[in-house]
Amino acid sequence: MVLLLPLLLVSMDVSVLFFAIPSIDRDLAPSATQQLWIFDIYAFALAGLLITMGSLGDRVGRRKLLLMGAAAFSAASVAAAFATGPGMLIAARALLGIGGAALIPSTMALVRNMFRDARQRGRAIGIWSGAMAGGIALGSVLSGIMLRHFWWGSVFLINVPAMLVLLVLVPLLVPEFKDPAPGRFDFLSVPLSMGAVLPVVWGVKESAAHGPDAERLSVVAAGLLVGLFFVRRQRRRGDAMISRELFRDRAFATGIGLNALTSFAMMGSAYFTTQYLQSVLGMGALEAALWSLVPSLAVGVAAPAATAVAQRTDRARVICAGFVIAAAGFGSLALCDTDSLALLLVGSAVMSSGIVTVMALVSDLALTTAPPEKAGSAASLLETGQEFGGALGMALLGAVATSVYRADMPASAPSAARKTLAGAVASGDGSLITLGREAFTHSLRYASVSGGALLLAGAVLAAVLLRRRTVERVEPGPRREAVPVR
Repeated sequence: MVLLLPLLLVSMDVSVLFFAIPSIDRDLAPSATQQLWIFDIYAFALAGLLITMGSLGDRVGRRKLLLMGAAAFSAASVAAAFATGPGMLIAARALLGIGGAALIPSTMALVRNMFRDARQRGRAIGIWSGAMAGGIALGSVLSGIMLRHFWWGSVFLINVPAMLVLLVLVPLLVPEFKDPAPGRFDFLSVPLSMGAVLPVVWGVKESAAHGPDAERLSVVAAGLLVGLFFVRRQRRRGDAMISRELFRDRAFATGIGLNALTSFAMMGSAYFTTQYLQSVLGMGALEAALWSLVPSLAVGVAAPAATAVAQRTDRARVICAGFVIAAAGFGSLALCDTDSLALLLVGSAVMSSGIVTVMALVSDLALTTAPPEKAGSAASLLETGQEFGGALGMALLGAVATSVYRADMPASAPSAARKTLAGAVASGDGSLITLGREAFTHSLRYASVSGGALLLAGAVLAAVLLRRRTVERVEPGPRREAVPVR
């Protein structure tokens, strides 16, 4: 349970500012660009440093890196809460992202090292995956509740007591693990990994929000080019940040790919369900956030249940079943009309349950096949794959929905109303709002069908790549275990 605390807080901070921005605008008066950076810098710092932190944890010790991340996260939370200007808040959010990048791979790697029994490890990773998924939904609700009683800085201060508890309990309850022969740290690979990850994530997310253009596509291309240099360097160095030993077993790369595919579906669906609750059904932000918690209840049960079932039957079959269940959830979303709250919630719950089932099992598979001394690097690659998958899900499914929406809206409608449903709602024209809601629901159906088809393809892919797959890893030489240190 101690390792769940940082995980919940890091995932909550993705959405904790949803309700706080109006208050921050009044107090700090950020420009439009500064407001975007207040939102985005956390996710960018987190995504850009995951690979670096995973490799660093293998070298200095995962518990030590966890404690360092917790201390940085606490200090950054206090700085953000009492920020006196937009620049200070942006800097504090960046430090929060750095702390989060240290916390996430450390917790997953420690789960891999502490739970030697396959059954216990599977259950632990299932709970880990459920907590990660549920934290994002919980963050927006908790921030809304805090803002009803306190000032906007309180949404950051809720991190501090939990992190202080973590700093006290982890040295007492969690042993240290690290690679006994890590080699030198490859400092040049740090900017290369960031130069590969950040431009691609930024370009894809911006394309999802504003549409692709030459500038955004050029940034993505630049990131891919840097990524090519990064991969070439990892292949040639004996002390590479990402060890070649991780990819000796095909199941590791398969796990990363399937995990990214589930993140694609989860983030892509969240793009629509949030807008549906607020702009189609007309809910307020807090009411919509509370309703969005309902599917999370199913997620909390699905991941541990899936790992228990996988321990009694073939893991590949359960993973394929998870993809099919998630696709069925998308199928339910494809049946929604402009007044389908119950159907939306049921579809989201079914889809999320299937997705978390796959996430838990493929994460366990990838971590089990990775060498124990490289658990931090393995965990960081899984999380980086999720970042890429989530960005692509929002971009591609968003592009499908946007094209359908704009095709349905009349050419005589105002430009803002033709671009987004929010623009139609802001017009105040009742007939235009009705047309916008119908067009958005139509676009939701198309995107849901596309997402469901992709998940069914994932089921086929899992069946082929994981056929008769065992979780035992065959190594050419003696096995090096991560060293436990007290």
